Amino acid sequence: MNIRNGAGAAPLMSERRVSLLGAILVAIGPISMALYTPAMPEIVRAFGTTEAAVKMTLSLYFAGFAVAQLVCGPLSDGLGRKPVTFAFMGIYAVASLVAVLAPTVEVLIAARFFQGVGAAAGVAISRALVRDLFTNEQSARIMNLTGLILAAGPALAPTIGGLTMELAGWQAIFLIMLTAGFAIVIVVQIFMHETVEPDPSRIRPGSLLRSYGTLLATPYFVTSGLIVAGSVGALYTQATILPFILMDDVGLTPSQFGVGMLMQTGLFFAGSLSVRFLMRRTSAWRLVPVGLSFIAAGSLLVPLLLNTAPLSFLSVMGPVGVYAYGIAFVMPAMLTASLAPFPRIAGSASSLGGFMQMGAGLLGGSVAALIGEPVLAMSTVVPAMGATAILSWLLWRRMPEPAHASPVRTIPDA
Repeated sequence: MNIRNGAGAAPLMSERRVSLLGAILVAIGPISMALYTPAMPEIVRAFGTTEAAVKMTLSLYFAGFAVAQLVCGPLSDGLGRKPVTFAFMGIYAVASLVAVLAPTVEVLIAARFFQGVGAAAGVAISRALVRDLFTNEQSARIMNLTGLILAAGPALAPTIGGLTMELAGWQAIFLIMLTAGFAIVIVVQIFMHETVEPDPSRIRPGSLLRSYGTLLATPYFVTSGLIVAGSVGALYTQATILPFILMDDVGLTPSQFGVGMLMQTGLFFAGSLSVRFLMRRTSAWRLVPVGLSFIAAGSLLVPLLLNTAPLSFLSVMGPVGVYAYGIAFVMPAMLTASLAPFPRIAGSASSLGGFMQMGAGLLGGSVAALIGEPVLAMSTVVPAMGATAILSWLLWRRMPEPAHASPVRTIPDA
């Protein structure tokens, strides 16, 4: 049962506060990834190891993030949003400290895995908070504002990471992450209200299995989740590939790479602004096919430019930016659609959706590592993810909404 103010329907927190809290919680995952990517080639040299081993520090981060999604959301349904946030941020902070002190690449890989575990709570709990208090167009507005704020952090993170590494070494990047973990705990303690009544029965194994069984047996949820997973998973996959293409093949320095990644996050930010303007005039659900059109264009341009034009910053990042712009049109509506039918298991729904997104990134990154050659990997995996998102949408738009859902979809069925 969601907690409201008194007997009325007024939510405990305003749209703006939930948006800001959600953005802070969601951002810790992508920022922890983006801060680190400029250091990857340097860590290869620092530990005298291979690119494949250092890529594992990112792949295992994805793995920890994805698997922990399946735990932290249901735990927050049963124990409360705030205590679970504190526990997982504690894991994140300890792992960040271990990464600072890591004597070998193997220890760093383990630390990154547990960083992913800790950061997972941010995505699961932030989206559950939204569903606890809002749905329909209100939810879509919050998801959009969260996306706007979220874009600013990862946009600056590669630049900060690259400059930090050049000035103070790669270990200093993990000190920044440690500080961020403590800051989130303080913000949550001061500004976040609890939005669910603790109910430990929800985290019994039987209850968990029933919750996930309900979600996986609902085609509406699965297809909406795959739309988001195919869209966002491509960004996570590119994070394992772009540092090596842009720094090793194109020849950028770590700080140049960090600044260059502003094209991706900057266009996502521009897309989020465009959506915020257009949502005053139309439904968020009518903007999804617009976003998928940009994703399709980016998916086609990636192999075309990487394999027919000389490798340059623009030939690599141009298609990436087009793809990122489209994602901003897809996220608000489809995240809302995946959560709306499940108010009593919002944490589980958020967790499974997050698992699908990070799992897509992990799968894409693993396939890219198996392919080995970064340009070939990006030319293969990114278009496949774009196709997954588009095909899933074609199926989703014909799915009936679950009987217990609040109506959310306003696009025509044909």
